[in-house]
Amino acid sequence: MMRLSDFDYFLPKELIAQHPSDKRDGSRLLVLHKDTGKIEHRVFNDIVDYFHKGDLLVLNNTRVVPARLVGKKETGGRVEALILRAQGNEYEALLKPTRGCKVGSRLIFGDGKLIAEISRIRDGRRFLKFNSNGNFEELLDKFGAMPLPPYIKRESADLDKDRYQTVYADKKGAVAAPTAGLHFTNDILSRISKAGVDVGYITLHVGYGTFKPVKYEDITKHKMEEEYFEIEKEIVGKLKDNRGRMIAVGTTTCRTIETIASEMSGLGQKAYHGCTDLFIYPGYRFGVVDALLTNFHLPKTTLLMLVSAFCGRELLFKVYKEAIKERYRFYSYGDAMLIL
Repeated sequence: MMRLSDFDYFLPKELIAQHPSDKRDGSRLLVLHKDTGKIEHRVFNDIVDYFHKGDLLVLNNTRVVPARLVGKKETGGRVEALILRAQGNEYEALLKPTRGCKVGSRLIFGDGKLIAEISRIRDGRRFLKFNSNGNFEELLDKFGAMPLPPYIKRESADLDKDRYQTVYADKKGAVAAPTAGLHFTNDILSRISKAGVDVGYITLHVGYGTFKPVKYEDITKHKMEEEYFEIEKEIVGKLKDNRGRMIAVGTTTCRTIETIASEMSGLGQKAYHGCTDLFIYPGYRFGVVDALLTNFHLPKTTLLMLVSAFCGRELLFKVYKEAIKERYRFYSYGDAMLIL
């Protein structure tokens, strides 16, 4: 049995990155050669050295929505809402605090320009109807803040609107960034292409489930929340025909590609979309992904379990011990790790 406690480790709080690095490509890069266990310490700008002509680099082009609203209840008292997704004319949201937030309650955001009514409650989540006159996305862009993870102990700032977004972010829908991609610059992507590496993009809208804790000691009982993904016709063809290494940028890209891996031979040359709740943990057999770029993840999380499955739990924890010793920066705004 794979136990939750098998994925725990101690991290000094000062290694949890609270701000992005001065430059995107100035982050540190730990390179792990999983077959030999060799570790290299580089900077992210060096990553092009590890790609070869014929490789396929796949990135997630989801765009983070400024989904955090801060306002007040009509009856008084501060309230914070994280808008998760639209469902018809309602928006599923997490409210904090929930006290007094019952069906029919009105919430006021944006200096009174954005008012919501709680229409229903399900599984602890509120569904809101806004008086936005059809301009909800515009008002959210204006009054919303970037939904930084809870381990970043500061308020969202103007800097985050740029740096908590990849340079290739395109399709709106995420409430968390695909953080492995935050290190890339347009210059690095250009250099990668010039080196003969094929670059492609998929979309997986990262949901709040990325922060959902695993509550069972037997991790196989954990249920992932569904997240929407889409892969365009051109990328389906590249995935089917690729003869070099398939390098996934981030756990979101990895899960998306592995979701359709078993169906790859039967896929036609057409766009592919759906929802995935694929949970990857040690024992999983990867069907497509050959190399993985990722950040350093929280203890006891599904992200850490996925990376453990990719390179082996014992080796990964040896690497994390080394990263802590070398004072790498951890989590969303932290440094990167390339597993070859």
